[in-house]
Amino acid sequence: MNKRLVLGLAIGAFLGIVCILGASLRMPGELSAVYLFSFWFNRLLMGLVIGLFSKPKNIKIGILRGIFLGAFVSFAFYSATEFKDLMGFLAGVVYGIIIESTLFYSVKVQK
Repeated sequence: MNKRLVLGLAIGAFLGIVCILGASLRMPGELSAVYLFSFWFNRLLMGLVIGLFSKPKNIKIGILRGIFLGAFVSFAFYSATEFKDLMGFLAGVVYGIIIESTLFYSVKVQK
């Protein structure tokens, strides 16, 4: 596996934990373990998807791609909640930007 993919997975896993904590604070006692695991897995999947793409030519393209891929991956979870967790969906868009930006500045292009 390449460095971009591994780092994308690691960031996604970390942001998944942040999502679990945030969702638990927003809705204490209301969320099942399966729901929280699905939230974490969705962020891990986001890191995988973003990590599979090559480094963009500039950060603006990276941010746009992060927005699109973050929204695309988060929409799967959002639709599974019957469109009830808008905050989780919007956080996914922001996390897409965070993952892509971090990868842009952290991983050098291998020639």
